[in-house]
Amino acid sequence: MALRNIIVEGDDLLRERSREVTVFDDRLSLLIDDMVETMFDADGVGLAAPQISILKRVCVVCTDGQKIYELINPEVLESSGEQEGYEGCLSVPGARGLVKRPTYLKVKSKDRKGNDVIFEVRDFEAVAFCHEMDHLDGILFIDKMERQ
Repeated sequence: MALRNIIVEGDDLLRERSREVTVFDDRLSLLIDDMVETMFDADGVGLAAPQISILKRVCVVCTDGQKIYELINPEVLESSGEQEGYEGCLSVPGARGLVKRPTYLKVKSKDRKGNDVIFEVRDFEAVAFCHEMDHLDGILFIDKMERQ
């Protein structure tokens, strides 16, 4: 495993739409492992591949320091409720702002072997999922935050 460099706002790659993952191999597993290590090293709760200059639809989330979610080609199946909270981002250092997100999310994804998985998350985990999946479409939280 290796730490990857996290790019910051202003880098054009953060505004690109990521490509779907079609090959599920050792290189993908290594990428995911590196992303998890990089996320923890940076004291983050999520990291998307575009944040380390890789335009693939891959992100990882861990809000409690233990349960790690690996999302590959994620798509939202259901969402409900609304919550508002402050968000920050490893790619937008020093910025924080209020963002509205759903309180419940059902997401279909692939695991690192290409198998379908379904995640149902609530509250802060739902926020983290939305935040990281936005990165896969070139969207930053500052695009959605309330202007103050």
